Amino acid sequence: MKGLAAGIGVVFLSPILLAGTGMMLASSADAVQSNSSFSSCLSDIDSDKIAEQVTKILDGASSKDVHVEGLDLPAEQVPNAATIVATGLSLDVPKKGQIIALATAMQESRLRNLGSGDRDSLGLFQQRPSQGWGSAQQIRDPVYASEQFYKHLLKVDGWQQMTVTQAAQAVQKSGLPDAYAQWESLATALQSAIAKTFPGAGDAADDQHTNQGEKPSTGTTSCTPGQDGSGFGRIPEGSVPKGYSIPKDADPRARKAIEWAMHQLGTLYQWGGSCTDAHGPDPMGRCDCSSLMQQAYAHAGITLTRTTYTQVGEGKAVSPADLKPGDLVFSRGTAAQPEHVGMYMGEGLVIEAPRTTKPVRITPIKDWDILAARRVL
Repeated sequence: MKGLAAGIGVVFLSPILLAGTGMMLASSADAVQSNSSFSSCLSDIDSDKIAEQVTKILDGASSKDVHVEGLDLPAEQVPNAATIVATGLSLDVPKKGQIIALATAMQESRLRNLGSGDRDSLGLFQQRPSQGWGSAQQIRDPVYASEQFYKHLLKVDGWQQMTVTQAAQAVQKSGLPDAYAQWESLATALQSAIAKTFPGAGDAADDQHTNQGEKPSTGTTSCTPGQDGSGFGRIPEGSVPKGYSIPKDADPRARKAIEWAMHQLGTLYQWGGSCTDAHGPDPMGRCDCSSLMQQAYAHAGITLTRTTYTQVGEGKAVSPADLKPGDLVFSRGTAAQPEHVGMYMGEGLVIEAPRTTKPVRITPIKDWDILAARRVL
């Protein structure tokens, strides 16, 4: 990877990137765009088509001859995306970190090197000199801005186990913390397409989504059919969002499992906990993610195995786009060996025991990067 990083240094000086960067610096004064939520669903984007168009742009094709779904000015935006990916590769940042960086820049600047923004925000990531990100001149340098984003991301404890939205928000501390999720699919496609243009970059061993030929879920949660949970707004940890009720058509056994799990809301996570007495004084009676699923279904008369690694083999596989109340959803790790599990509740919500120091809670499914889903009824 260090050899790759040396090669990438040459990429930074390539005509297309210099031209793109120069154009961004020259035009940023009139380039400010709204950061309002992107209205189109990008979960079904054509990754192969995007790769084809991105390659054309990086090879110098005219912007009149290319179209990248989700990008309105690809001749400007793609070179900036390439700089972000190249910087990540040079710093040995895993693929997921590069996707997080791309999604962040899409939300903050639409991948344009802006000369202004909210208060003193500048550049691709809308970093602020007054907040210690560097001088205005430094922040306007796409390579510097990307390096700073990655350095802050790598300092976030457990960022690789977070969703794209959670990790981006941990760095950016945005007033719109849920907005990053909408860009995950496009960011994933861009990262894949751009990384392939760097020799050896496509062989990174840290690609967590590659597993025995299985095609991963790439951001399906941000565009889940029907409701994605965003309509409930911010959900205080350990509470039931106002207006939620278990769907009337839910399987009676799923209803029992969901109801029992909801009674554990607010109890603290305990790794290895049995979830047999979550409200009791013994920490080992509390729940971890898989024991919450096991005990919830035990109270509905359904026997599940104990761990996330084995629960992903229970029942039958279902598409994340066709979830029903009671389905188990898995994230983190790989599709074959996921590291986290929750239960879909309907209405775009999931109940989970997230991690140490956090309580059993309900979260919107749009914040989940679903690797697998299983129906155990």
